[in-house]
Amino acid sequence: MRAARYHRFGPPDVLRVEDVPDPEPGPGEVLVRVRAASVEGGEQSFRSGKLRLLSRGPFPKGVGTGFSGHVAALGAGVRGRRTGDPVWGLVPHMTMGSVAELVVVPQDRIARAPGDLDLLAAAALPVSGTTAITALRHEARLVAGERLLVRGAAGGVGSALVRFGKSLGAHVTALASARDLDWVTGELGADEALDHRATRPGDLGRFDVVVDVVGTELPAYRRLLTRGGRIVPLSFDHDRAVTSLATTALHAALAPHRVKLFSNNPSGERLAELTAAAESGALRPDVDTVFALADVADAHRALEAGGVRGKHLVEVQT
Repeated sequence: MRAARYHRFGPPDVLRVEDVPDPEPGPGEVLVRVRAASVEGGEQSFRSGKLRLLSRGPFPKGVGTGFSGHVAALGAGVRGRRTGDPVWGLVPHMTMGSVAELVVVPQDRIARAPGDLDLLAAAALPVSGTTAITALRHEARLVAGERLLVRGAAGGVGSALVRFGKSLGAHVTALASARDLDWVTGELGADEALDHRATRPGDLGRFDVVVDVVGTELPAYRRLLTRGGRIVPLSFDHDRAVTSLATTALHAALAPHRVKLFSNNPSGERLAELTAAAESGALRPDVDTVFALADVADAHRALEAGGVRGKHLVEVQT
């Protein structure tokens, strides 16, 4: 099979599409023939070496975490799946490798893909959608009528947060680039969208829930919380990774009822919850650009350039 890999840390140019042996599923595992994979911001920091202390395993390393595709084979003991089933899911936590023609994952890392979604576009949701569901429903426990602020609202996770927040009945304020404001309100449904460059934390009101997909100025945005308010930091300053992560962890340790810190590691039940949310219309995929497998380096360059609306995808097989 073909897979996107890199043999050293560096810029997108280090990515190569190589022929590698086909994987085989072990007991409790499923082999998936990948239709498409999403391009996630975090994997850029791993590829560049900014997060090398958290990078597992030797070189060469793969890229990609979320994917959609069809079941190609079943390992011993797998129940409830059949060859040919359309599925979506994620590779195991803190690993990568979904930008490949075949991927092996534990059976609880996939769920049935929604029947009404194009399987190519569906690849935009496994990471972003489960993150949004976990952040808003299970961590912040957002309820109808509360005020939600989404910082970084036009990207893959941000767009999912806006859509899911509205489905839960919240009043959603979104911070995004000026060129994306009409899209964030018109397409995603935010109640109001503000230019992040022209809006400082002090210009904003109070919020019951703040979800930050940018990763800077945590204390300033925490001060916007109402009594009983919750902030969910979903990112960190990738240029100051260790300091940023440590600061966020300290805030969460000192005020766990206010600062809801988690690393997205969805269970099979959470993936099934994502399928239900997509089928109900609470979440829909937002796709910016689809790149061919041979152009995976261009996909990484495009994400690093910024300005993405939703997700960039890598189409692995047509």
